[in-house]
Amino acid sequence: MITFYGLNKSVPYKLHIDDELLELTQQKLQLARFPEEQINVGDDDWSQGAKVKVVKRLAEYWSNEYNWRAEETRINTEFNQFKVKVEITGYGPLILHYAHQISSRPNAIPLLFIQGWPGSFLEARKIIEPLTNPPDASTQAFHVIVPSIPGFGPGDAPKKSGLGPQITAHGFKKLMVDVLGYKRFVTQGGDWGSMITRSMAMMYPQNVRACHHNFFPCGPPPWYKAPLIMGRLIFSRYLYTNQEMNSIKNMQHYRKEQDGYLGVQSTRPQSLGFGLGDSPIGLLAWLVEKFHEWMDVNNYEMSDDEVLTFVMMHWMPGATPGLRYYKMAFAEEGAASTKMSFKKYLGTPVGLSHFPKEIAMPPHDWVSSVANLHFRREHSKGGHFPAVECPELLVQDLRDWFSADIVKNAMQGND
Repeated sequence: MITFYGLNKSVPYKLHIDDELLELTQQKLQLARFPEEQINVGDDDWSQGAKVKVVKRLAEYWSNEYNWRAEETRINTEFNQFKVKVEITGYGPLILHYAHQISSRPNAIPLLFIQGWPGSFLEARKIIEPLTNPPDASTQAFHVIVPSIPGFGPGDAPKKSGLGPQITAHGFKKLMVDVLGYKRFVTQGGDWGSMITRSMAMMYPQNVRACHHNFFPCGPPPWYKAPLIMGRLIFSRYLYTNQEMNSIKNMQHYRKEQDGYLGVQSTRPQSLGFGLGDSPIGLLAWLVEKFHEWMDVNNYEMSDDEVLTFVMMHWMPGATPGLRYYKMAFAEEGAASTKMSFKKYLGTPVGLSHFPKEIAMPPHDWVSSVANLHFRREHSKGGHFPAVECPELLVQDLRDWFSADIVKNAMQGND
């Protein structure tokens, strides 16, 4: 059935994957061919990529036990979903998918929650309820808005090139202000969500009144602009906290061992898409490795259903749209672009949550050189997907930061 969308007019939406795709997926799972592990590579050694035994086990579960229809029903029960058409100046019309949960609390703050790849809007599953309905009246509550990045999950894939974080930021601002009527709001972002929300704050400071990040990919400022920060880096062995030292190691390890996907997805995503968009096993392996490497697996292990449902969000649109987003992002130009947005100081109040397995969370003085940092909390567990791995910690940080006086004043229009 074809749905016709009026401009800025939301239409209720229910997630549904056609039977034909589910049947084709089963056929492809049955025809899969797996690589062989080398005999001198240990069972817990992921240095060559996803482990064959793990992918085989998940593939078998996917083929024989995983129940997408049951999961689909749960998602449609848990999320109030909509689609809406917005018009982006310089790009054109765009159909956005989003979930919107309204709190009954009179003091609730609109919170735009955006994550990234290889996640989806489902990362918000465990945090929507405690954020909208906290346990007591004195705890800050939120109206939670969770859009899908176009091409991720039910988010309609862009029909033409050029859609990266800046265009997405324009679209999500339209969603918040023109569609939902939230003239002032706060944001939470990780991965691409961090870049999108920072771009939004740069371009629309009158609307984005405070930001929270669990991912902040900035480098140190030039030594001639901040000699004290550079001196602290030189003597980091003595001056950095244990968690800051761990962050440096995480970033170095990521650049040395883990960012190969970034080079491919930001240059030739479509070539990769032929494989990942056609092979459920290929996509499963590509994403499982990221979940394993970027999560704090010593403290959280995804269930098989959770893994496969996350994979389905990228299998459904054929994988390529999510891969292509990288190329569009790094082709952007301007102060709010992916390449530049974390190099320029932004006065919007910022809060950070620092999780030990995060791949991009630099020392606090690096962040303070480009952000108006007022809140930073270090945690002893968690990684790149805190809303999934340790939702209770992220929820508490959001409550604490966005109930601060500086945020309350900003929401009232007092800069």
